[in-house]
Amino acid sequence: MFSGEALVVPVGRAMQAFRRLIESIEAEGAAALVSLVKTEGSSPREAGARMVVRPSGSFHGSIGGGELEWRALIEARTALRLGRGPALRRVVALGPEMAQCCGGRVEWRIEIFDARDLEALAPFAVAERGGAFAVVTQNAADGRIERSLAHGEANREPLAEGAWRESFGADASALCLFGAGHVGRALVLALAALPFSVRWIDSRAEAFPERAPPNATLVRADEPPRELAGAPDGALIVVMTHSHPLDLAIVAEALRQDRFAYVGLIGSTTKRARFVSQLRAAGHAEETIAKLVCPIGVPGIVGKEPAVIAASVAAQLLLVRGAHEQRFAEAR
Repeated sequence: MFSGEALVVPVGRAMQAFRRLIESIEAEGAAALVSLVKTEGSSPREAGARMVVRPSGSFHGSIGGGELEWRALIEARTALRLGRGPALRRVVALGPEMAQCCGGRVEWRIEIFDARDLEALAPFAVAERGGAFAVVTQNAADGRIERSLAHGEANREPLAEGAWRESFGADASALCLFGAGHVGRALVLALAALPFSVRWIDSRAEAFPERAPPNATLVRADEPPRELAGAPDGALIVVMTHSHPLDLAIVAEALRQDRFAYVGLIGSTTKRARFVSQLRAAGHAEETIAKLVCPIGVPGIVGKEPAVIAASVAAQLLLVRGAHEQRFAEAR
């Protein structure tokens, strides 16, 4: 477990469907869940892509954009006006019906929820905060969809006739962000809709904003380097505190542990040279020091504004995440 004083507990994911459903019901009285349940040939999104639509027309998530998504939004809002009832299904040929170049076929499903469903939705909203999870799904007698959480061995047991498994949530990459200054704040916002679970660490409680994205957990730590002990293997470490000595202490500890997928330090080539010299003097091996990423961000993106730096670093972190997932897939 992580140490430190947690100021905000939630750890979110890219799109938490059940949380969004509950928020919509509480705000507007109802919500529609649009899911791609099957795809054939080329399609803009994979089966399992979802979006949550509110009666007002606002929505979260995506099933692929373009004409496909626009039509689905129209049908979802129509269904919301009709009210809670059986799930609606439609098979769409993307070329003939939507004039989309993908040329494949998709099946979407629209479910309507209202206040009567809040209690049933709550356990799924809790589950998705922990990452990816499985659900056993089946059609109910009234045409609606029934779901139950699949725990442990239930994930591998044979399903009853007519039932199927769905996956919700997303596997987010663990990321420790040290520093709640201007760039740290900008980076947290840049990562808000991306598949990262952010542990945002600073020794100054007053440095944090009053509110943070749901995928960020705020931690005030008297000794920030100690937070690395609880970070999982393969985590991404980003260092941008208010203090160069503290930066060095965190970087040195992260490199010493030698188990993280990325150790990035904000700063110039001059700062890197100074840190490299100090790391050498402290006895770090050259191959370990070489793993330090500094400056951080995608080369070629120019600009020192916090939002520009944040966009560049977020893109680099996505590249690192993708490479790590590819290596994991090849090793299986």
